[in-house]
Amino acid sequence: MASFKSGIILSEGEELVVELEAELWASSSNIIARFFGAIQRIFALLLGNRRKGYVILTTKRVIEVRQDIACWCINKSKGVKYVLPSSVKEVGYIKTGTFCGCCCQAYRLYYEAFTQRTSILLKGMNEAETVNLVNIFYKTIQAAQ
Repeated sequence: MASFKSGIILSEGEELVVELEAELWASSSNIIARFFGAIQRIFALLLGNRRKGYVILTTKRVIEVRQDIACWCINKSKGVKYVLPSSVKEVGYIKTGTFCGCCCQAYRLYYEAFTQRTSILLKGMNEAETVNLVNIFYKTIQAAQ
């Protein structure tokens, strides 16, 4: 059985398509923003706080995982959410300028379901990679319906 960074165990007949680690510290994929996000992460680690977020796309479902850890080992919270592919109405990405409005671009993958909207910052991706990821996400959702 394959192990994933998110800790999710797949059900029988289910295959992993994409496992995305959400960037929860930096405000963009810009190297400067990622640097400041890393500094925030270091201070949080010194205080014993960690947070991780994942969006996992499989052939049967979309899974969201968020985990917060306090004092180096206390599981503060963990949320796991399954989204049925049939409830996803829209998939896309948002490109925004983050440094002086235009110099550095941030890419966010989003999908909208009947009950929620999820948007995650993509770490270190350019536009071509983001478009490819959105296309994979869309095709997988379309095939699962």
